[in-house]
Amino acid sequence: MKEISVIKSHGEEDILIYRLVDIFIMLVSFLLISYLYLGSWPKNYILAMAVTIVIFVINSELVGLYNSKNYQYLKYILTKIVISWLCTIALLLAIAFGIKVTESYSRFVMGVWLFFVPCTLFLYRFFYLIKCSRSVDQCYTQKCIIIGATHAGLALANEIESTPSLGLKLFGLFDDRTPERLFENSKYRTVHGNIDEAVALAKDRSFRHVYVALPMNASNRIKSIIDAFSDSTANVYIVPDFFTFDLIQSRWRNVGNVPTLSIHDTPFNGMSRLVKRIEDIVLSTCILILISPVLLFVALGVRSSSPGPIIFKQNRYGIDGQQIKVWKFRSMTTLDNGSEVKQATKSDPRITKFGAFIRRTSLDELPQFINVLQGRMSIVGPRPHAVAHNEQYRLIVDKYMLRHKVKPGITGWAQVNGYRGETDTIDKMEKRIEFDLTYIRNWSLGLDIKIILMTLTKGIFSDTAY
Repeated sequence: MKEISVIKSHGEEDILIYRLVDIFIMLVSFLLISYLYLGSWPKNYILAMAVTIVIFVINSELVGLYNSKNYQYLKYILTKIVISWLCTIALLLAIAFGIKVTESYSRFVMGVWLFFVPCTLFLYRFFYLIKCSRSVDQCYTQKCIIIGATHAGLALANEIESTPSLGLKLFGLFDDRTPERLFENSKYRTVHGNIDEAVALAKDRSFRHVYVALPMNASNRIKSIIDAFSDSTANVYIVPDFFTFDLIQSRWRNVGNVPTLSIHDTPFNGMSRLVKRIEDIVLSTCILILISPVLLFVALGVRSSSPGPIIFKQNRYGIDGQQIKVWKFRSMTTLDNGSEVKQATKSDPRITKFGAFIRRTSLDELPQFINVLQGRMSIVGPRPHAVAHNEQYRLIVDKYMLRHKVKPGITGWAQVNGYRGETDTIDKMEKRIEFDLTYIRNWSLGLDIKIILMTLTKGIFSDTAY
């Protein structure tokens, strides 16, 4: 049986070095600054240093500082270092004020160190990347070609030409097909020759990198091309045509020694899941404490508006399509929770007068912060639909069920972009799902905070919430 090799991320060894060097710089610089100014290393200073380093390491992982695929972008590096360090300082100050120990530390020592560290972290990366770009035989090491004037090949060519910081220089595209058989958009680009000519140029060391961007169904052709380039010293890469798929949080994963690529996946794996849960617990706890008088007021209003329970518990789909009970303040005279659930419409006779008020102001959703604490929901995520609506729309809206790759939320990207309330047409539901999937693809802690702030400024009141 042929041995299967594990696919590793390019540059992951360098990223490990960056992590270790960052910790070394923070450690040594603090010890040096504190010793020069204080003449010793007090225990409380050592503790503060250790806490700061731990917080920074966690923050840097969360914001993606050590993301190897973006580590050639100086702007990306600077942004991530600044964000990680500012978050670290903010949390450190919050802890210090909370336990009232700010007077125990020298403002000079802490100030110099907090300024010196981010500058040094960026500068050594800057000079390292500059040195790499000026290395011996640079002209040769930068040059690359693309085999295949395909969708993926053109996308790669555009990326190389529009991003100088990648350190690559496109030598040309090569393809055996005649002009009339080429991918439609490739007619606007010059094809420099066929693949045999590319192989000959590789043997003459005209370029160092070869990117094979042929369709995934041309496996035999790809193998023969790779074999042909094996008679040269060029680095050969395969560019899978993932444009044929709609990727949702795609990532490499090894199942044993077999590499796989997920097409539809959740963004909440490992540390991301922990961060999301901490975000939900902290924010929902704080919000429930702040709104407790409002909860009491709304509960009394519901009780006096019409007979029936204060809290309406409706079956919804949660993460992975599992049914959950979602809580709301009752706003109607009926409690629809069966196989048929009619959406609320404008001037719906089922809605009480007080119910109309709390629906328009989103006050009816407040009990869902308890659902968040229970772990059934998240503060930010796709809004949960009634089970009957899920079964209806999953048959007619493409990729509808992919919104259940994450926990449903109290607010979401669709809601702050105007798709809240009644979805009386298929187009409205399709747009809502489009925004939901965009959120899943691009999830980050920063995006969650942005959505929460947008909800506070323009997402609470809505003309479409009946």
